[in-house]
Amino acid sequence: MPEETERSRIVIADDHPLYRDALKRMLSEASDFSVVGEAADGREALDLCRRLHPALVLMDVRMPVMDGIAATREIKRELPLTIVLMLTALEDPELLSEALKAGAAGYVLKYALKEELVDAIRRVLSGEFPIDHTLSSQLLMRLYSQKQQDPDDLLALQPPTQHARTEGVQSQHPLLESLSLRELEVLKLIAKGLHNQQIADNLHISLNTVKNHVCRVMNKLKVSDRTQAAVLAIELGSREVSVECG
Repeated sequence: MPEETERSRIVIADDHPLYRDALKRMLSEASDFSVVGEAADGREALDLCRRLHPALVLMDVRMPVMDGIAATREIKRELPLTIVLMLTALEDPELLSEALKAGAAGYVLKYALKEELVDAIRRVLSGEFPIDHTLSSQLLMRLYSQKQQDPDDLLALQPPTQHARTEGVQSQHPLLESLSLRELEVLKLIAKGLHNQQIADNLHISLNTVKNHVCRVMNKLKVSDRTQAAVLAIELGSREVSVECG
């Protein structure tokens, strides 16, 4: 059995004690997880995260005092590397889009099987989308439409050329400057909801190479998970490249 320090630290936030207890018992059976805290509302979840710095939070959407989306927004603002997975009973596209914009990595349905929940957590901790990639694509396309942007036209996701730099043209987000051309290609495909094997096939590179690129992209963009890399790509792609007057 792995040592405690090797386990991924998890906080559970749900206002139903019996459901929290069931989740805790379920996750405690996995040797790579450690439930380090429980919260009955969003405010408690935020306080626990400030104190415990967990790797991941399972966050109920509907809670008193502070709901799950508001709590997620605050957690991601203060602890951007903490992953948040929403717990919900309904696949409400509008609600789930709001959760993604707040910083969530995805969602898990409350009636999911134990194996599905554990797989979702392991997937997101390893840098994959935590939900089915088709559903991921649908949610990301919804964000695209809200930005009134063509997903094939992420023009802002291009690093300025040397000529552009000398002319004073700069991207509006400094994090883009750190990405290589290949990493930008990977980011665009992540933003379209593609999983690693699809990216590998699209770019004609190995799966391990894709995994390395995805890891570097998330590190450079300072995001905790693949979904938030996609959300950031959509946000950046919706902006015009500005020209500074010198």
